[in-house]
Amino acid sequence: MSHTGSSGGQPGPQRTTDRAAALSEPTRAYAELVAGNRRFVDGAPRHPNQDAGHRAAVADGQHPFAVIVGCSDSRLAAEIIFDRGLGDLFVVRTAGHTAGPEVLGSVEYAVTVLGTPLVVVLGHDSCGAVQAARESASTGTAPSGHLGAVVDAVLPSLRRAAAEGVDDIDGIVDIHIAQTVETLLGQSPVLADAVAQGRCAVVGVSYRLAAGAVRPVAAVPAGLAALETAPSTDPAAPATV
Repeated sequence: MSHTGSSGGQPGPQRTTDRAAALSEPTRAYAELVAGNRRFVDGAPRHPNQDAGHRAAVADGQHPFAVIVGCSDSRLAAEIIFDRGLGDLFVVRTAGHTAGPEVLGSVEYAVTVLGTPLVVVLGHDSCGAVQAARESASTGTAPSGHLGAVVDAVLPSLRRAAAEGVDDIDGIVDIHIAQTVETLLGQSPVLADAVAQGRCAVVGVSYRLAAGAVRPVAAVPAGLAALETAPSTDPAAPATV
């Protein structure tokens, strides 16, 4: 991992720093993610920050505007579905977006060292990890190997869903996304403090595999999800989204 780099006198790094400043607020960062996802859904991606010039510009430092804690599902590539490029997103992926110590440490690194203002929990419909946990709970059999650790991490979400009377798989997925948001904040005082100070926000979103769209499920602060129609603030983006 690389720390934030000095902007120096080169045009490329300076543009990177300017863009990072423009997206430094959680609400603006979230609006930019939503704008990119709309471009992806509409079949009109811009593929920003993927050229050789930008590759050179970010070689000496990174300024990601969002941390993506996502499921490892092969259909859930964050830079693609949010139409972003090199240096934009700090991505941490595990099956079922389970959040163990390494995930928490990675999130804290991005928030405290890189100054990233937004953490996104990215789940999706028909999640295999949730389905595996559900099967394990219903049959009373634990999966072999380390897959058991993934199932164990999802089981609290299943219990919560049962307590709330939620039985369909995608409803359970939504609860699991919200549970992961709460886990991140509950187990990381560093992240919770950044959110309390307004320097960062955490939002959970669910991705629809067929449609390609994300929708908000949970957010801290709660009003963040309502900003999904806010305009983009990326200097290279269209005036409206």
